[in-house]
Amino acid sequence: MIERRTIFEIHRLADDGLSVRKIAATLGLSRQSVQKYLDDPAAQAAKRTRASKLDPFKDDIERMLETDPKVSAAVICQRLQERGFDGGMTIVRDYLSRVRPNAQAKAAFIRFESEPGVQCQIDWGHFGSLTYGHTQRKLYCLAVIEAHSRLLYLEFTHSQRQETLHRCLLGAFRFFQGSPKELVHDNMLTAVIERQGPMVRFNEQFLEFLRPFHINPIACNVNQPQEKGKVEKGAIHYIRHNFWPLRSFTNLDDLQAQANHWRDQIANRRVHRTTGFRPIERFCPEAMRPLPEFLPDCRDTAVAKVHRDFAIQFDGNAYSAPPWAIAKTLTVKADHRRVTLYFKDRAIATHTRCWGRNQRLELPRHRQAAQQHHHRHWLSPEVAAFIALGDVAKTYLEQLATTQQPLQKSVKKLLDLKDDYGTHALLEAMERASRHKAYGAHYIENILYQEMTPQREHPPVRLKQQHLNQIRLDEPSLAEFDTFVIKRNKS
Repeated sequence: MIERRTIFEIHRLADDGLSVRKIAATLGLSRQSVQKYLDDPAAQAAKRTRASKLDPFKDDIERMLETDPKVSAAVICQRLQERGFDGGMTIVRDYLSRVRPNAQAKAAFIRFESEPGVQCQIDWGHFGSLTYGHTQRKLYCLAVIEAHSRLLYLEFTHSQRQETLHRCLLGAFRFFQGSPKELVHDNMLTAVIERQGPMVRFNEQFLEFLRPFHINPIACNVNQPQEKGKVEKGAIHYIRHNFWPLRSFTNLDDLQAQANHWRDQIANRRVHRTTGFRPIERFCPEAMRPLPEFLPDCRDTAVAKVHRDFAIQFDGNAYSAPPWAIAKTLTVKADHRRVTLYFKDRAIATHTRCWGRNQRLELPRHRQAAQQHHHRHWLSPEVAAFIALGDVAKTYLEQLATTQQPLQKSVKKLLDLKDDYGTHALLEAMERASRHKAYGAHYIENILYQEMTPQREHPPVRLKQQHLNQIRLDEPSLAEFDTFVIKRNKS
């Protein structure tokens, strides 16, 4: 197995027209391996970590360089050997070449222009926050500019997560009607995991997103914003000082609608100061690479369980699901506008995304299904016979229904306990259990077992026709018979 960065490099060299033999010689791989990953680039990289003898002493080296940035490798090696370092000079010298701060000489910046469709530059900007009720969400803007024409695309979001970056880039490629050959960006963690001088370790998820578009990422040097000056100055600065002032927004959709109108009517139709042309007129969509047939799914993804209130928790809010999905685990996928719930790769509910917090988003059909589901439980003959025992039984049953225990099975068990111990004993046990908020047939059974004696020694007669054994009659009230006898005697 090889790393994804190597897989990306294989495809980049193949896009440049190199043969399999040339790619293998360039990367030090076998031709079989090169052909294998050209045919199937989905192989995952094997993660290997190698410990270095310098690892325990890197903090000491950092303190020495802070004291004297020009100290020699020989002196540092001597000091480390006094602390127990048993390595050689070479490993110290190689490490210093990567971490030693170098004096940066002032140099003139040379402006360069790229050909149509070759390069796009991207950058994030922070624009405060948006308020939704009592909730504030941080607000960011990703600006993407086509370097030749200066055509601008911008998208506002409430996060800078990996999936959000990919989703915004996909929106930009659709706007440009294709993808560029190069993508220039800074050293954000969603693109660059580690950098030591010219050595760049790209984020593997970022490379996996770029691979189908055949885009070559270019990370700017640290503290060198001029390397992406077209988007740094010509996009983020321009958005902040031309679009943003004297505007108000109700939500993210309203903000994006105003930004799109400003983009199409002002930003891309102005005469650009550097090129002397309008970006929309200088842009060549045919120079962009065509988009692949199957575009990646860049939605935020999470796994959530459906709770008893037939809803899942996602991003601080509750979204309803069909009641039959209670206790099941669903996959949640969301973009800026919609939240979709999936069960076994099948969409079962779609909601409008809420950017507030502690809100409940409920579809009317889910509420109706929940009411019907609850009503069916209360229509069974066992439940009717149990409720006929009086207010104590009804109150206990209502509390029992709020638990996760099966209602009908519990009622059947309680009725069996009534047959064994009598109605009076059962009601006393339920009153006692209610005081301790112990709701369940097993609690009642335990109370009756410890304090009562079953009133019968033989099971009831069982009839051959099973449905007759399921008949439950209401408990007769002797007070009603007494009233009837008194009235009859008086008459």
